[in-house]
Amino acid sequence: MIIAMSEKVSILLSDVSIKGDVVEKEKLVTDSKIDGDITSDKLVTHQGSKINGNISSSSVTLGGVSKGNINSDKINIKSTAEVEGVLNQKNLSIEEGAKLKIKAETY
Repeated sequence: MIIAMSEKVSILLSDVSIKGDVVEKEKLVTDSKIDGDITSDKLVTHQGSKINGNISSSSVTLGGVSKGNINSDKINIKSTAEVEGVLNQKNLSIEEGAKLKIKAETY
């Protein structure tokens, strides 16, 4: 018998604005404006998102604007992303067209 564990996902839509830190134990998907640090297991940002703060997550997919340092095992930067800060990661992938002002460090 196989039991599938469903992943818990928190979604912040484009009409949401947060001032302060966000902590999510599992997956966070956002298209919102966040002024603060984000800690989550997995983070996915869409094109309309604007994050001004540091990100700490095991897996990050960036599609929007991000200003701050990112600490993650796996960082995937989409073509729609605008990223500024220090990236500290094991794996990094960047799609053509992304706007970057970064320093990347591999651990």
